[in-house]
Amino acid sequence: MKKAQHGVDANMKCPVCSGLMKACFTAQVLNQYNAQYEVCNECGFLRAHEPHWLEHAYSSAIAQADTGLVMRNIAIACKLAAVLYWVLNERGGGRYLDAAGGYGMLTRLMRDFGFDFYWHDKYCTNLHVPGFDYKPSYGPCGAVTAMEVLEHVTDPVAFIEETFAFSGANALLFTTELYEGAPPEPDSWWYYTFSTGQHIGFFQRRTLQAIADRLGLHFASANGLHILSKTAVNERLLGRVTSRWLALIAPWWVRRRLGSKTLSDHHLMLDKISTDEQSTHENSL
Repeated sequence: MKKAQHGVDANMKCPVCSGLMKACFTAQVLNQYNAQYEVCNECGFLRAHEPHWLEHAYSSAIAQADTGLVMRNIAIACKLAAVLYWVLNERGGGRYLDAAGGYGMLTRLMRDFGFDFYWHDKYCTNLHVPGFDYKPSYGPCGAVTAMEVLEHVTDPVAFIEETFAFSGANALLFTTELYEGAPPEPDSWWYYTFSTGQHIGFFQRRTLQAIADRLGLHFASANGLHILSKTAVNERLLGRVTSRWLALIAPWWVRRRLGSKTLSDHHLMLDKISTDEQSTHENSL
């Protein structure tokens, strides 16, 4: 890995703020592709330039090296339950969507906590919540989540606009690791994940604020959870409910208040299986 020696390319505009992108370093991705990374000095957006290796990187939608998948989903679900209940005042009466929901683990956890969550993912198979795929015909969602997604997309603004339009939500809750100051050295930041090739965009807080400003949204962030919303969010309260200890305890209180959907979903699936089997039998006669 080495520092790039290129200057500013006037044709390379930042997809976030339209500032100029400047090459900052090169790296080897997937142990075989040479990649150039560039940064916008205006908003801090850092990206891989023309990531031509993505088809290879996504031969499996979930990277095999993602050993933190389960623990990360549990930790995120705990924070989400507290934020939805206390910060966004979503007391279980609404509908929610996990966009780019992977195998459906987060959706299952949130339903277990009592929230009427649904799943959607263009590239992954729904393993954990079959029967709870979201369709716009169901109606708008109170909130939509996109966990560890923005670092995977080539145009984060377009993805956010599409997600709001698809879900009809008032708020997007998401996670992505942020950096401060100059782009981290290639060998010093694990979040680049050059070995998998799936992380291609990186953000500072000011990058996310620039996205909010461009889309006419409010931005708040605390303890690794970020929110873009149509109405302002109390960032101090967000910090409190996502603090380490409260985030571990509060979701179980929320679960008791809302009532878990684990058992009711079980019966729904049994009814669906029975109906499908009856339909198959009738069609075979």
